[in-house]
Amino acid sequence: MGYSFGTLSHGTGVIVYGLICLLLLKSYLRRNSDRTLLLACFVTLIWMASLTIQSVTGFPSFHVRYAIEIVRNLSWIFVLLSIFSFIEQDHPRRLTTKHIRTGVVVFYGIIFTSILVEGFSGIPLINGKVLLTTQIASSVIGLMLLEQSWRNSSTYGRSSVKYLCIAICSIFVYDFLMYSDALLFGQISDSIWDARGAINTFVAPLIAITMVNTRKQPVSVQVSRQMVFHTGTLFLAGVYLLAISTGGYYVRTFGGTWGEALQTVFFFCAFILMVLLIASRGFRAKLMVFISKNFFDYKYDYRDEWLKSTNLLVDSVEKTPLKERVIQVLAGLVESHSGALWLKRDNSGYTAQSYLSSRAIRNNHVDETSELITFFKQSNWIIDLKEYFTDPTKYHLLEIPDCISKMDHPWLIVPLYNSNSVFGFVVINEPITKMELNWENYDLIKVVASQASSFLAQSQYQEDLAQAQQFEAVNRTSAFMVHDLKTIIAQLSLLTKNAHKFKSNPAFIEDMIKTTEHTVDKMQHLLQQIRNPTIQHELQTVDIVELLHKVCEAQKKFKPAPAFDCKEKSLKVKADYDQLFMVIGHVIQNAQDATPKTGEVKVSLKKAKGMVYVFIQDNGTGMSEDFIREQLFKPFVSTKGLTGMGIGAYQSREYLKKIGGNIEVTSEPDVGTCFTLHIPVDFRHT
Repeated sequence: MGYSFGTLSHGTGVIVYGLICLLLLKSYLRRNSDRTLLLACFVTLIWMASLTIQSVTGFPSFHVRYAIEIVRNLSWIFVLLSIFSFIEQDHPRRLTTKHIRTGVVVFYGIIFTSILVEGFSGIPLINGKVLLTTQIASSVIGLMLLEQSWRNSSTYGRSSVKYLCIAICSIFVYDFLMYSDALLFGQISDSIWDARGAINTFVAPLIAITMVNTRKQPVSVQVSRQMVFHTGTLFLAGVYLLAISTGGYYVRTFGGTWGEALQTVFFFCAFILMVLLIASRGFRAKLMVFISKNFFDYKYDYRDEWLKSTNLLVDSVEKTPLKERVIQVLAGLVESHSGALWLKRDNSGYTAQSYLSSRAIRNNHVDETSELITFFKQSNWIIDLKEYFTDPTKYHLLEIPDCISKMDHPWLIVPLYNSNSVFGFVVINEPITKMELNWENYDLIKVVASQASSFLAQSQYQEDLAQAQQFEAVNRTSAFMVHDLKTIIAQLSLLTKNAHKFKSNPAFIEDMIKTTEHTVDKMQHLLQQIRNPTIQHELQTVDIVELLHKVCEAQKKFKPAPAFDCKEKSLKVKADYDQLFMVIGHVIQNAQDATPKTGEVKVSLKKAKGMVYVFIQDNGTGMSEDFIREQLFKPFVSTKGLTGMGIGAYQSREYLKKIGGNIEVTSEPDVGTCFTLHIPVDFRHT
């Protein structure tokens, strides 16, 4: 009587796995992984024996053999679960190894029960397509757990599970390929089925090698969030594809004559949906959050710690200085209540800026070239002084400054960084209760220290900005004052220049007296501005026609003399007389400076829509549009070289804006310029 290749391969497997079981029984079986491995090998032995007997005698039936295969798959899953563990935490919402094991048992239990009930009762519960899909899903589950076991084990752990992982991977990959081929072509290939026993037999020695290697090495791994995320995504993709395949099958089956076309449309839409989900940042973020919430737990709730630190850093209700709050936040992370903060000032090194429940330190300066600062520049490490005094070699034998070592029970030195430079550091004193620190403590301290550094840097930048703004205000006031003094000096210089020539002219004497009175008034106004820069002058009712007459008369001393053309006898506006006189005088003076002595400067006005428009036109050199847009009203930019301050146009526009007006300029190079001054009408006298 001849035997098939399948019978020989599965029969050989029975002998080999029997020897493996005997070898396992001789060991101590103290670890859970050893016991589950013995169970998996024994069930595999029974499964291969059932296949061998079935190929010869036809018994047991298909349903019994398939049920045994389900148990065999489950036993190898248990082997993976025995070396694959999540961080166990007492949290009702955390998924642990126990929960995963329960889910797997329920999944296989449903299939096992259904197939046995169908076999003994004859009632068809599961068709062949579903059974093939179930086997593919079983292989995917096994490969998923296997990938996690390998990726999350350390180098030491991988050496202990390497051969076992290869063996189990071979079993599940072969099953996946065989049942996928069967699902694709509608039947299981005889050659692939017969070779299955040989494949399972060939990997058995790898299991024996694993037993020898693991007698002195622990077999356990932990998982990381990223690994669970990527493997979870792979698993969901596999489940999705299986679901789509099943759906496509039923669409084609019940679609009638349209079945094939509907199946094509269904597959295409499903593929587009999968691509959209994978490409969606929101979907990936939600998946990562779900994994983090349900699979892992940490020593800290980082969200709460971050919010707590942020609230304490920004909370100034009790008016506690920010520097003291920084010490309080960092010390509170390690249950301490005292410490000190060193910050860098200029290039003079680091000095203690604040203390929390700690005595002030004399001679607290730490030089920038000290070994401590050099150490912080080279490595972002937190210095544990207890560890340092026990073994200084861990910190490269660096020298701790005396001002720190002489503090009351110093414990941790936490560096503060800003723009990759050492901004300062915090020394935290020992807490009342001893506390052991691990990597989570140090990571949390570094994160909060980085946040505190940004708050301190922002506070310092605000102080520097406020100081710069104060200097800017002083400089601006000085510049305006110098500009006005320059105008006054020009008027007085003109008087002294003509005094000897016209001292006997009564008209000149009268004009000199008026100019001097105006100069005195102007000087008093400047002194008032210096004493109180924020003083606001009340708006007056000013006759703009009369004021323009006086300005033009005053500017006739310079050539070309301005020509005033006005049909109105009187127009009332709201402004400060002296300020408005100065603004209009400045614009006319600029027009005269830009126009040859033989040229023309014309002044006119018009009233419309609650505004008086004063036009000052000249046929001088003109200005380009770029100059008007970028430089004309920019402070300290002048076309007069060293003789100009460059703030007259800016000052004039700012004053008109303050009273509700404005200045518009139109100009063309070598043609001329027109300044249009908008001045609000005083409706009380309209």
